[in-house]
Amino acid sequence: MKILVTGATGFIGNYVIKELLKRNIEVIAADRDMEKAKLQDWFTKVKFINFDISNTSAAIINEIAAAGKVIHLAWQGLPNYKERYHFEDNVPVQYRFIKEIVAAGIKDITISGTCFEYGMREGGLSVDMPADPQNAYALAKDTLRKYLQMLQKDIAFNLKWVRLFYTYGKGQSGNSILSQLERALENGDTVFNMSGGEQLRDYLRVEEMAADIVDISLKNDFNGILNCCSGTPISIRSLVENYLKENNKEIILNLGYYPYPDYEPMAFWGIK
Repeated sequence: MKILVTGATGFIGNYVIKELLKRNIEVIAADRDMEKAKLQDWFTKVKFINFDISNTSAAIINEIAAAGKVIHLAWQGLPNYKERYHFEDNVPVQYRFIKEIVAAGIKDITISGTCFEYGMREGGLSVDMPADPQNAYALAKDTLRKYLQMLQKDIAFNLKWVRLFYTYGKGQSGNSILSQLERALENGDTVFNMSGGEQLRDYLRVEEMAADIVDISLKNDFNGILNCCSGTPISIRSLVENYLKENNKEIILNLGYYPYPDYEPMAFWGIK
């Protein structure tokens, strides 16, 4: 079996490829950044295709069609969740690309959605809840899913829509709370500025998230929406305190320095 992964050099894509290789699955890695790909320890173990989904060719589509399944993680412009380009630019590009590959013969595609599709709901979020996106990124993802579900009426393929919750691990975005904490510790700061830290979130180690995504991709008879989550809420403050304890580090937490973000509810987590 061959599985193609787009967004191969991204945080999650990198771990998905490692998980596939661990299971002895042949990997086709796709990304627009060849130089970054060459730095990955998996580069010599995969077939790499260098392209941007906004600028494909018949030859590229044919190479993709050689895969039995696709895990599609590529998405531009994060973490700027509020920018209009998510639905003005990304959605048409994403839809055209996915339409091209399913028309070329891909019959099984796993695509990363987002927990933000649920909107500002509080509490446990299950897949049977209707989407209610409240930021540009979530609206774009939700719109793309609906477009693809409509496309399924004309072209038969399995669409596995995986709503990703929060993840963390080595290589994560520099904007993440733990990356900021790591920098503060490396700089020798005595105080770490953060929000009040009472937000409840659903966090999953990136290795576990990658394994879940691969498991979903390998389900041959599944078509629909799934939550990729731990199912257990944890406060941001506890996440930070646990990190400090696990790494035997100390720093004063300046709670309440930053306001709570307005694009997500105070308390939400996934229900598997």
